[in-house]
Amino acid sequence: MSQPIAVDEVLELLRAAAAADGVRPVSEEAELRLQHRAAGGSDLVVRTDDGALAGYARSDDGVAELVVHPDLRRRGHGRTLLTQLLDLAGDRSLSIWAHGDLPGSAELLAPHGFERARVLLQMRRDLAGIDADPRPELPADVRIVPFVPGRDEEAWLRVNARAFSWHPEQGRMTRADLELREAEPWFDPAGFLMAWRGDPDSGAELLGSHWTKVHPAGDAGPRPVGEIYVLGVDPDAQGLRLGRALTDLGLAHLRGQGLDEVLLYVEEDNDPAVRLYEGRGFTRFAVDVSWRREPAVR
Repeated sequence: MSQPIAVDEVLELLRAAAAADGVRPVSEEAELRLQHRAAGGSDLVVRTDDGALAGYARSDDGVAELVVHPDLRRRGHGRTLLTQLLDLAGDRSLSIWAHGDLPGSAELLAPHGFERARVLLQMRRDLAGIDADPRPELPADVRIVPFVPGRDEEAWLRVNARAFSWHPEQGRMTRADLELREAEPWFDPAGFLMAWRGDPDSGAELLGSHWTKVHPAGDAGPRPVGEIYVLGVDPDAQGLRLGRALTDLGLAHLRGQGLDEVLLYVEEDNDPAVRLYEGRGFTRFAVDVSWRREPAVR
């Protein structure tokens, strides 16, 4: 059962954990749903005997995350949250993300039957060598222009679902998920590049997009950091070299914001994508691991 929580109190805990560990303790999705009290999922907390918030967990559709305040670790609070998550899962499988792959995650999860199931790489490169004014060659009927809120949402959601049909999170994004992000202070339509065939105001076909993001100072490093947030091309538009064009234009936009560095996330076992990014100067920076426990066979 979800428990009533004080959002500001949990956010303070998340900030303390991020400062101590050097990595955000829960995903952007979990934090957005917490901040906006979005429907769905369960929020769990554990407190000390004197009522101080010791830990927080969120579970949604068999996927969970948990964090314990850095000053209150190794006192059983993580096990308490894990027990609550296992009770919620019942006889269903449960996956728990360990951001940063910190040693304490394995110590907590492995003895309870969890195994490493997915590895998400964070890769980074500096922006100093990025072409500030790329001129990609595009088909004559294709143009790349910024996202227009209120006009482009449904087209983007359709192409995103097709481009990421294999992805358990990205391919399931909804209009509500998109609008949560559009309401965030970091959202900038100028850095959300859309590749259209034809006129987007009169029945054009969206072929792909590159959504960039700028993390403020203190979020992903001491200085602001750019991100290749979502880069996707419709499967029917493969072969037009749109991925490279969108990448180059997005990186140029981030460099134009005065940023020094850019990051991205990619599945470790997506060998073609990892090789592609390594060839573009990205190197491995951090790792997130999804630990999974299957239900016992009766």
